[in-house]
Amino acid sequence: MRPGSEKYIPFQPQPIQGRTWPDKAITKAPVWCSVDLRDGNQALIDPMNLSEKLEYFHTLVDIGVKEIEIGFPSASETEYEICRELIEGGHIPDDVTIQVLVQAREHLIRKTFEAIEGAKNVILHFYNSTSTLQRKVVFHMDCDGITKIATDAADLIYEMSQPMIEAGMHLRFEYSPESFMGTEMDYAVEICQAVLDHLHATPEDKVILNLPTTVENCMPNQFADMLEYFIRRLPGRDCSIISLHPHNDRGCGVATTEMGLLAGAERVEATLFGNGERTGNVDMVTLAMNMYTQGVDPGLDFSNINKIKEMYERCTKMPVGDRQPYAGKLVFTAFSGSHQDAINKGVQYMKTSGTEHWEIPYLPIDPADVGREYEPIIRINSQSGKGGAAYIMEHDFGFDLPKSMQPEFGHIVQVETDKVGKEVAPARINELFHQEYIEAKQPYQLLRHAFKETVDAEGHSHVAFEGTLRHTDTVFEVAGEGNGPIDAFFNAIQGEKIDRFTFLDYASHAITDGSDSQGVAYILLQDKRTGKRYWGVGLSHNINLCPLRAILAAINRAKRA
Repeated sequence: MRPGSEKYIPFQPQPIQGRTWPDKAITKAPVWCSVDLRDGNQALIDPMNLSEKLEYFHTLVDIGVKEIEIGFPSASETEYEICRELIEGGHIPDDVTIQVLVQAREHLIRKTFEAIEGAKNVILHFYNSTSTLQRKVVFHMDCDGITKIATDAADLIYEMSQPMIEAGMHLRFEYSPESFMGTEMDYAVEICQAVLDHLHATPEDKVILNLPTTVENCMPNQFADMLEYFIRRLPGRDCSIISLHPHNDRGCGVATTEMGLLAGAERVEATLFGNGERTGNVDMVTLAMNMYTQGVDPGLDFSNINKIKEMYERCTKMPVGDRQPYAGKLVFTAFSGSHQDAINKGVQYMKTSGTEHWEIPYLPIDPADVGREYEPIIRINSQSGKGGAAYIMEHDFGFDLPKSMQPEFGHIVQVETDKVGKEVAPARINELFHQEYIEAKQPYQLLRHAFKETVDAEGHSHVAFEGTLRHTDTVFEVAGEGNGPIDAFFNAIQGEKIDRFTFLDYASHAITDGSDSQGVAYILLQDKRTGKRYWGVGLSHNINLCPLRAILAAINRAKRA
């Protein structure tokens, strides 16, 4: 960047002695409050209409969010009418509390009380800005003047709330010293305590003190210091619920929130996928799933993240990025060869070890936990290694390639990716596999065959094989005996032109279920003349025919080479 950084004023950290938050851990979920329908909505190019807001509201309810800020009903008739529809239309479950936001201004407060008439559970959230900068350039007031704005609003709200509370509404209060991060902490304590006093807060009727990082202007650890300092000095701590409303201007919203929880916060205001003004609010999905991966139940249901994402993108017209944590299209996808190899080995370890824990490298969470078990974890391009193609063949098509076969097939796929210069789809990988190993049917073909098995008195098996082979236009008969079908077939072709191959390896398994399941055999042969090795693959519903087809496929590949 060009010179000019000297024009910015560095953040001045809050001195604190004996901080305790670094030694703590998050062991339980906070109270979640969604601000999607207010903060997130006012950040959209085209704000949501009524039907979109209703669908979004019901999605939040289904997720398990119990406190939902539905709007700013004094700001416009549209916002007012949406508030009324939610209340009058019976959309709000009894265990969900709606929250409405209002500036600390008398006529707006009175309009807001009209908007919430008839609701069962309400948080009335009011705010005014307290930062040094806004006091200087916006309000031209000293601290006493700013405090009076807040306490006058608190007095009016408390007075107007009493008839509603007496009529049966569960009405709670929330105060935000907007731009908390830019406010001197001793003054933040002073104004918040004044609001608690004017709202008659008690340990039984706590007031939510929402401490916003309206503009994120310091590192997360510095915010945690500020918060711990604030909480230590707040006289009415037992009469308050400490809430966070983090923004993401420095890209640290999640870290700021997590450290804020360590410092003593109990509640978080967030949005799905981090939507909000400028760089957005803190992402509720990321926060919740981060807790989930540490064994802490977040109390929210993101088990069908694709459905939630589809609703979000349709209603907000905002895309969820491909690399968005937990929800992005590519966050569980590995293209790198080393990553693919480690993931593949992790999958095999999970199968064979019987572990109760999730232990797969590069995947901090089981994709199935967010409903993404059918999406590809491994995808193939020119950066992929030998294990990636084998993983695709197993997880998409049921072929469990022998380990020593994987480098050979991986090279075949890599040649294809280099040729096309882009990602190769699983269907094309499967096509390459069949073309190379299964459909190698020339020049030798097995036209017919028969096995006869006998068992002697000692229980030893003897298998006799008879068959007809074709080599290009020549048809000939072969016969042989052995201790099993493969041995009998190999003995049958001795003396023919294809007897120069030595049997090295064999594996087989079923690739479909049921009584008519299809089997696959993998055969590795070595050419005695050249020393080169060739894999062949055979498919059949007849388990004895699979290896014969695999042997001939390997021989045909050798001839083709």
